[in-house]
Amino acid sequence: MSRTTTAVVSIGAMTHNLSQVRQRAPSARVWAVVKADAYGHGLLAALRGFAEADGMALLEFDGAAALRDAGWRRPILMIEGAFDAADVMHAARLSLTLVVHCEDQLRWLEEHRGAPVDVVLKINTGLNRLGVPAARAAALHERLRRCGAVATLGIMTHFANADMPGGAAEPLRLFDEATRGLAGECSLANSAAVLTLPPSHRDWVRPGIILYGATPFSDRSAASFDLRPVMAMTGSLIAVQDLAPGDSVGYGSAFSAPGRMRIGIVDCGYADGYPRLAPTGTPIAVGGVRTSTVGRVSMDMTAVDLTGIPQAGVGTAVEMWGATVSVDEVAEHAGTIGYELLCAVTARVRRETRTDLLVAAS
Repeated sequence: MSRTTTAVVSIGAMTHNLSQVRQRAPSARVWAVVKADAYGHGLLAALRGFAEADGMALLEFDGAAALRDAGWRRPILMIEGAFDAADVMHAARLSLTLVVHCEDQLRWLEEHRGAPVDVVLKINTGLNRLGVPAARAAALHERLRRCGAVATLGIMTHFANADMPGGAAEPLRLFDEATRGLAGECSLANSAAVLTLPPSHRDWVRPGIILYGATPFSDRSAASFDLRPVMAMTGSLIAVQDLAPGDSVGYGSAFSAPGRMRIGIVDCGYADGYPRLAPTGTPIAVGGVRTSTVGRVSMDMTAVDLTGIPQAGVGTAVEMWGATVSVDEVAEHAGTIGYELLCAVTARVRRETRTDLLVAAS
């Protein structure tokens, strides 16, 4: 019998979360963001869960080819655009939409002699990662409009602080000022803006983390927006230990029992993607009952407090995160964000998809 550690992915939850995006932005079309292997959930699972999306968005060209090979015929947006001139040829062959965020990418298009491609000009409105300067937007838009390699031309930006009250107001104003009079469909809203900033919805929205049932906010849960968790990281107890007062647990003896207590050892650790920095007290569920971790997370195992769960024993199911304990709760305790945990699930973890919604481990 192999280790039980499994990442369970709910296609039904994906579908539900996409429907929530539709309700929030009813007039916009939806780019479902599936970069990083669909935030660690698997591209093929995303293809099923987001089958009703208007387009897929990612940055990996091999991922785009995989989507086409799997039968996706709707638009695919390459959100970092071409990485070299050859990528323009790949985009033409696969009918991909290329973001243009710098003049090098524009030049590659001007030098392209193959079939024309759809293009979206990205404008920097304060994130200062990718995007052409707002002051240059009109001139570069005109060059693209005149470029024979460009089939259609849209416009986009990406918000730095849409998860903060008023954080997108100035970027939205700057975008509107820079694009006044420019033709093309617009895409501005990320997950946070989809949920809280209707003026940004425009022609296309680009939700990412909310499609996977986690929150983009530090102070508002995914459940408060009726988003359902898509992934449950599960395992089981492989041992039980009885501790006397003062007994320590795990490497570094980082936890000492304050009294007599019973702990369980779960077959999941940081080599599976569970955060090593999750401290004692990080929530976890054993047999559907919320409890907490104790001691340091090790490579292959995590210790949990079984106080108040006398029925738990070897083989009892454990939910590291999922329907009972949200991935965002675990991330908060570990000093990170849910995005990182979902993307960090490692290759040795067994994958399982299901069509129904996730329920608590029992």
